[in-house]
Amino acid sequence: MENRAIGLVLSGGGYRGAAQAGAIKAFEEFSIFPDSISGSSAGALVGALYAADYSPIDILGFFKKIKLFGFSRYALRKPGLINTASFKDILMEYLPHDSFDGLSKKLYVTATNLVKGRAEVFENGSLTLSILASVSFPGIFTPVTIGEGLYADGGVMDNFPVKPLNGCHQIYGVEVSPVTTVNIKKFKSVYQVINRAFHLRLHQDSEAKFHHCKLVVQPEELSQYNIFNSNHLEDFFNLGYTCAIHELKKESTEYPV
Repeated sequence: MENRAIGLVLSGGGYRGAAQAGAIKAFEEFSIFPDSISGSSAGALVGALYAADYSPIDILGFFKKIKLFGFSRYALRKPGLINTASFKDILMEYLPHDSFDGLSKKLYVTATNLVKGRAEVFENGSLTLSILASVSFPGIFTPVTIGEGLYADGGVMDNFPVKPLNGCHQIYGVEVSPVTTVNIKKFKSVYQVINRAFHLRLHQDSEAKFHHCKLVVQPEELSQYNIFNSNHLEDFFNLGYTCAIHELKKESTEYPV
């Protein structure tokens, strides 16, 4: 029997992950409901919430509740500014079963094994630990221990983890770390240069995998926002929704049923 499963791949991108919730809303309006989801970093978080049957609006609400830089979040004598474990409680509020088996869709979470220097995919075990590992942006969040491994942001090694979905009949993607031309005057600090170089590399690796997808939603306007900027979540959601609607309408015109 032919496999008609639909896959959804979600990239990392910090708070810009709220745009993925907007894109999912658009997919639903076009009767596209994924059976399997693969995500890195913010994409792993969005994917887990969606696989747990939270609506796109619910997912946006989750992003609004997350405050990264509260005093209680800061790490002491650990390799990172923010203690990643401090977010476990809010994840447990939304995912109390803490299990991949408790999800209504198949979920693959990509994280970077710092010890072995490779990307690894979680599909069983503790759901919340897997998510925390996948979102642990190096230097900002403390890495997460799972078993004998030490894990950080999945986007370091694979920011657009399409490979776990290879068995799907169709794959849709939402990439929220776009790269566009910037004003040369923006490069005023070491951080800005390093950050630009890092995102150029992420984008190159991600774009090389777009051909695996039937459609990729990539709102270019997101590039003007820092990934840790939480002041424009409604805008992110709307950008994801609008861009997805545009791409879906274009596809339906080019390839009418």
